[in-house]
Amino acid sequence: MDATTFYIIGIVLIVVGVLIVVAVILGASAKDAKKGKVSGAGVIMIGPIPIIFGTDKDSVKTVLALALSLSVVLLIIFVLYWLLR
Repeated sequence: MDATTFYIIGIVLIVVGVLIVVAVILGASAKDAKKGKVSGAGVIMIGPIPIIFGTDKDSVKTVLALALSLSVVLLIIFVLYWLLR
């Protein structure tokens, strides 16, 4: 595969990610805004190291599990790339 294919895949992944974020925000605000409860959490991935923040413990636990699984997947990909190189 050439570089153009990777650029297109990257752009498609960015667009899909933005659409997912917008859908989740709209869904959460419409459902929980009437109750007065809105919670959230997020992760900033710097390489394989996650920085986690959130508004309540349940959200942080969910994001922590996702961040750890992503970190493990990235570590496996890095090791496989190094071994196959």
